[in-house]
Amino acid sequence: MEIIETKELDKVENFLKDFDLSLEKDVDITLIAVEDGRIIGTCSASGNIIKDFAVSSEYQNEGVASKLLTQIQNRLFDKGVYETFIFTKPQNRHIFEGLGYRFVEGSEDVILLEGGLANVEKYVKNMFIKSGLSSNEKACLVMNCNPFTLGHRFLIETASKENEEVVVFVVEENKSLFPFDVRLKLVKEGVKDLKNVRVMPGGKYIISSATFPSYFLRKEDVRLKAYTRLDAKIFGRYIAKEFNIKRRYVGEEPYCKVTKAYNSALLEILPSFGVEVKVVERLKVDGVKISASFVRNLIKQGKIYETKKFLPSTTYEFLISSDAKDIIEKIKRSDSPH
Repeated sequence: MEIIETKELDKVENFLKDFDLSLEKDVDITLIAVEDGRIIGTCSASGNIIKDFAVSSEYQNEGVASKLLTQIQNRLFDKGVYETFIFTKPQNRHIFEGLGYRFVEGSEDVILLEGGLANVEKYVKNMFIKSGLSSNEKACLVMNCNPFTLGHRFLIETASKENEEVVVFVVEENKSLFPFDVRLKLVKEGVKDLKNVRVMPGGKYIISSATFPSYFLRKEDVRLKAYTRLDAKIFGRYIAKEFNIKRRYVGEEPYCKVTKAYNSALLEILPSFGVEVKVVERLKVDGVKISASFVRNLIKQGKIYETKKFLPSTTYEFLISSDAKDIIEKIKRSDSPH
């Protein structure tokens, strides 16, 4: 048996079908275990996420999984990646725990494990200490803000009026048309008058590739439910507990199926962790329910002036500045929902 990197992804795709898996489009390394010219096992990596892992049933006690995992970890180490995450089916949990991985959270369809230097509890505790927030009960919002609109502002303002302390987590994964540093800056500038609101990066355990890949892949299939539930459970078990969050605000979602499914998962799961979920009706301007995608569509059509009534002045001033030129060009070329 030998382990090799392959670019013949159609063969891997066919192999994975027997395991009710498919090769995701965002993988950048795919390894296969080969015996007598046929594939007997495979795994792939996308960034620091190891996934699409499968070994033929007759080879599952032959150390194939261990060899695949060791090889892909070595490739990632060579790239300077020392924290790894694995998505797999619940029945595979014992295999990876036997190889040194730690269980983070799971649903009936998918579980997340972490290895190397990754440690969810230490990471979240560190986030809280660095935030300087009090240990008082608080409300929170998790937002991508691509870009920050008056709709986002209205949602944060609502939470600010109804709670003593509010924290806004801005999704840190850099897979949106507006880069993370710009999104974070625009949110901070857009709410700086709300003195009981703290804006901070969401980190790697809130709507990230490690907790909710479907958010970025925009898959509307059976995995969407699994991943929405997984992210909601991780938030409840680790983030809400450490930050003493008792209420989470979300905007009503009439447009995007992924966000709508995510809201449903939050409503179902977070109350079991002592977190109330409040759905707030979207702000309307001139009869239009404001959304970041609506604003991006106006930008795409070259109607930047028309975005003014849907945006805080800080966001609009950024859009008409030279700093936004590259982002605007990217939006005009893009058909991405992000």
